[in-house]
Amino acid sequence: MTWPHGVGIGWRPEIAGFVAELPGLRFVEVVAESLAAGGPLPAGLAALRERGVTVVPHGVRLSLGGAEPVDPHRVAHLARVAELVDAPLVSEHVAFVRAGGLEAGHLLPLPRTREAVTAVVANVRRAQAELPVPLALEPIAALFDWPDDELDEADFLTEILDATGAGLLLDVANVYANARNRGDDPHALLDRLPLERISYVHVAGGAERDGLYHDTHTDPVPAEVLELVGALCARRPPPALLLERDGHYPPAAALRAELDALAVAAGHPVVT
Repeated sequence: MTWPHGVGIGWRPEIAGFVAELPGLRFVEVVAESLAAGGPLPAGLAALRERGVTVVPHGVRLSLGGAEPVDPHRVAHLARVAELVDAPLVSEHVAFVRAGGLEAGHLLPLPRTREAVTAVVANVRRAQAELPVPLALEPIAALFDWPDDELDEADFLTEILDATGAGLLLDVANVYANARNRGDDPHALLDRLPLERISYVHVAGGAERDGLYHDTHTDPVPAEVLELVGALCARRPPPALLLERDGHYPPAAALRAELDALAVAAGHPVVT
């Protein structure tokens, strides 16, 4: 197992051919629920593993922020996928996706309360007890804050990480989106996050609609997010950076340019 380093990209079947041709690729991330726990791996992903490219499973369905205990079958699936790809770690979100038996189909923000901290910590610990590798947690982009918040984003996240020992999957685009939608300075938010806990970093594109910035994963990475990547790398040793794209894939040349821009911002070798 190799810990993520350098620049990577989210592996998706639609761009598997493009990803396979990237000579300097160091790691990829795959949506854990898209893989069968018993294998086999999709051919393109298996070929990357044979090349020594690190594969990180990224969960989207555990609902770690739910009031109900995390589903042990979903945790077991994530654990088996981690073993299947020989992953050095897995990641999931500080969010909930279901409640009372209803599925939202989307990552939903939590009220930043002490009660929510307790619920997340309990579920993270349940998951960690069954996972064969460390777990990194990703704060999501939220279009609203709950009215009864007791903690700000940085304190809420820090309490969860301190209580669980989990790593941080920092999405720089989410930092930008959350600060912008609250009318705050994203650099000020970055300064208050526990950057020493970073396992790796997401970078994605977005767009403004109806006065809010949406973390779309289908638009180009804006200059402001790239600037924030540079600011992050100035505050600590450059972490591993992963480009997320989930639709409306641009021509190969545009994707290569985005990957190279990430590498330049962080001082990593280019992957193309």
